Amino acid sequence: MTRSLIRPARLAAIGVFALAGLIFWVSFNTAQGTNIRSDGSMLRLSDLIQERSRQNEELDSQAAAMRRQVDKLARRDDGSGRDQDRRLGSLEKLAGLKKLSGQGLTVTLDDAPSNATAKVPGLPDPEPNDLVIHQQDLQAVVNALWRGGAKGIKVMDQRLISTSAVRCVGNTLILQGRVYSPPYKVTAVGDREKLRTALDKAPAIQNYLEYVDAYGLGWKVEEHEALTLPGYSGTVDLRQAKPLE
Repeated sequence: MTRSLIRPARLAAIGVFALAGLIFWVSFNTAQGTNIRSDGSMLRLSDLIQERSRQNEELDSQAAAMRRQVDKLARRDDGSGRDQDRRLGSLEKLAGLKKLSGQGLTVTLDDAPSNATAKVPGLPDPEPNDLVIHQQDLQAVVNALWRGGAKGIKVMDQRLISTSAVRCVGNTLILQGRVYSPPYKVTAVGDREKLRTALDKAPAIQNYLEYVDAYGLGWKVEEHEALTLPGYSGTVDLRQAKPLE
């Protein structure tokens, strides 16, 4: 009798078919009969972030409305607490919880065009990181304005307080639970001349302006005779603080 031999190629084919069958079974069992590629069943991460940002904005508005109602009820007394109310109002203003009006300026930063090339002869073509606004750029503007004597600052549409943190992930800004895309606007109330001088003297901003000239990053400073910053409406999550020595 002759023995039939299974050639290696045929053995490999059998193995491939067996593996394919296993994959099909696992896919069916995982999807439980649904379309595992359905776009409607899976949100992109960016969509989820935007949705959470909208929810946070709504919750901030609700919290602000509740805070105004509590303040209104707290002031319905016989007048004995008026001194305390005045002191509390003064502290709230200093903390950034009240509206602030006065002269000031707005700084706008923006990404360069994605196809930007060097505008200065002899410079190398830009890397992707050279064309976008970074966290240190926004922080440099905010710090310079505080040093210039700003009485209050808002970034985009949110007022900054002592616990606010300017953070960027990729080319998006995350501020107090909400997400923003460029262009970024930083607005400050204060003496316009002192604010401009502080911007001009900041080394980090001088470095940024070199990239403005080289690759076309956005930079604009607008002065305002009168403007109003909103009061901070979010929660204050500071638990413990220690004064500087």
